[in-house]
Amino acid sequence: MVDMLMLLVGEAMAPLLTRLYYNSGGNSLWMVTLAQSAGAPLLVIPFLLTPRAAAVGEPRPAPAASKMVAICVALGLVVGCDNLMYSYAMLYLPVSTFSLLAATQLAFNAVTSRLINAQRFTPLVVNSVVVLTFSAALLGVDDPSSSSSVGGGAGGDAVQRGKHAAGVVLTLSASAVYALILSLFEATFDKVIGAATPRWVLKMQISTNAVAATVSATALFASGEWRTIGGEMAAFKGGKAAYAATVVGVAVGWQAATLGAVRLIARVSSLFANVTGTLALPMVPVLAVALFGDKMTGTKVLAMLMAVWGFLSYVYQHYLDGRRAAAREGRVHAAAGCGICTDQMNYS
Repeated sequence: MVDMLMLLVGEAMAPLLTRLYYNSGGNSLWMVTLAQSAGAPLLVIPFLLTPRAAAVGEPRPAPAASKMVAICVALGLVVGCDNLMYSYAMLYLPVSTFSLLAATQLAFNAVTSRLINAQRFTPLVVNSVVVLTFSAALLGVDDPSSSSSVGGGAGGDAVQRGKHAAGVVLTLSASAVYALILSLFEATFDKVIGAATPRWVLKMQISTNAVAATVSATALFASGEWRTIGGEMAAFKGGKAAYAATVVGVAVGWQAATLGAVRLIARVSSLFANVTGTLALPMVPVLAVALFGDKMTGTKVLAMLMAVWGFLSYVYQHYLDGRRAAAREGRVHAAAGCGICTDQMNYS
C-alpha cells in the first residue's frame, strides 16, 4: 500500500508541477529533464539504512559488478532520453491531455511484458490494449484550440496544431519507452540479480537516475541553457523561492513515482506497477481543470472513460489470475494433506 501510494502521489504531483513551472515563466527543457532524475540523492539515506543482502537472505551471490555497471548505464541513458521526451510533451500539451495520453503506457507495457517477461495475453488484456489505443487516437485528433494554450507562445493555429501533434507523438513515444524500461527492470531483477531485495531496488533506482541526471546536467551546460537560469528564476511568478520549490517538487514527485513503480515491479510485476499508475488517470485531468483552466472537452471525457474501462479490464484480469493461483495453491495443499494421511494409514 505504501508503494502504491508513492506511485499515485508522484504520478499526480509531477506533471502538475511541471505544468506550473512552464505556466509561471520556466522555459528550460533541460532543467525540467534534469529535475526528473536529480532527486536520486534523496534515496541515499534509506539505502544506507537498509540491511545488506546477507542480512535479508540473498538467495544467490550478487552478479558481476561490470555487468551491473553496464546495465545501469544503459538503462540510465534510456531513462534520460525518456525524460527529455516527457519534458517536450508537457511543454506542448495541456496537462489533462498529457496524462490521458500517458495512460497508453499500460497498452505498451502489455506488449513489452509479453515479449520480455513472458506475460500471457488474454481477451481482457487485448480488450484493454485496444480501448487504450482508441483513447489515445481520440486525443490525437482533438482540436488543440479547445484546450488551454500550450507553453512556448504559440503564434497561430498552424503552429499550435503542429505543437499539439508533436506533443501527442512525443507522449506516445515516451510512454512506449517507459513501458520498455519497466519490463527491463523486471527482467534485471529476475534474470540477472536473481533477487528483488529492498537494497537492490534502491541501488538500481539510484544508479540509473544518477546516469540520467549526469546526461541531463551535461546537456544543460553544453546547450548554454544554464546561462538563462538566473534570469528565469528572477522572472518566475512568485520569485526565486517559488522557482526552487517548484523544481524540487518536480524532482520529489518523479522520484516517489519511480521508486513506487520499481518496488512494485520487484514485489509483483511491471504490469501491476503500470496498472497501479493508471489509477492516477482520473485525478490529473480534474486537478488540471481546477488549477490551470484546462477545458474538459467531450473528447477528453470520452477518452477518460475509455481509459478507465481499459484499466478496469486489467484489474479484472489480475483478479481472475489471483483466484486461479489461490485455487491451484489450495489443490496443492489438499493433495499434500491427502498424501500425508495415506502415509499415516499405511504406517498404521
